[in-house]
Amino acid sequence: MMIYRAVTVLAILTLSLGACTSLEAIPDRDEIMGAVTTTTAPSQTPLPTATFTLRPTDTPVPTLPPTETATPTETPTATPEPSATATPGVLRGKVTGEQMACRFGPGNVYLFKYSVFRDTILEIIGRMEYGNYLLVQAVRGSNPCWVHGDYIEPRGDLNHVPYVDPHVVLAWSPYYGPLSGVSAQRSGDTVTVYWNPLQLRAGDDSEQTPYVVEAWVCQDGEFVFQPVGSYGTAAEVRDEPGCAQPSYGRVFAAEKHGYTQWIRLDWPQPIQPTP
Repeated sequence: MMIYRAVTVLAILTLSLGACTSLEAIPDRDEIMGAVTTTTAPSQTPLPTATFTLRPTDTPVPTLPPTETATPTETPTATPEPSATATPGVLRGKVTGEQMACRFGPGNVYLFKYSVFRDTILEIIGRMEYGNYLLVQAVRGSNPCWVHGDYIEPRGDLNHVPYVDPHVVLAWSPYYGPLSGVSAQRSGDTVTVYWNPLQLRAGDDSEQTPYVVEAWVCQDGEFVFQPVGSYGTAAEVRDEPGCAQPSYGRVFAAEKHGYTQWIRLDWPQPIQPTP
């Protein structure tokens, strides 16, 4: 029994010593962490903060001002049309035709210059005596032409507009002389004007009425200006008795650069009725 106890005690002591030896052999946490060599990635060098420096030629972006509250304004009204008396001595008028040809002379037989359109305001700077044609131009313009008075609504009294010669804006040809062979014959109330053809160089055709007869004649008891165009070498004009002024005419030709110098015709006068 004693031997058993001794063996038992000896076994317990042996186990205890072994256990103590085992515990001492296990390093503590701090030793383990100190013994483990860890390699950490080198910390990245922080990128420098970008600094923008404007060159002397750079223009800084302006700082937007604070938003302002819009102040209500009155609804704009339409700009009034120019007054007929805005320019002293110049009468104005409105175009009533849809689109009209504005020409170099007072009639549709003259060369075309440009078009004017409905509701356009024009300056009326002249008128044709014994005829219903007006010399017009743009407001404060400098390129006048002739339009029929029936399609202009004047803003004032046309009697204040001066009479002007029908040739005041006519373009003259520097390349051709006046027509030759010009003559006139009367038969009753009809006057026939004749001339020789104008021989044009290639490319000089105006492609418009090539010949014009300007006639100052008596019609229906009134002395009137009557332009007549022709594509041939003759034209007829009605000239009746009943007017105190003597009738006469002028004739010339057109080419693309302008008109030839006119030839005046003093033809036989109509026989006046016996009082």
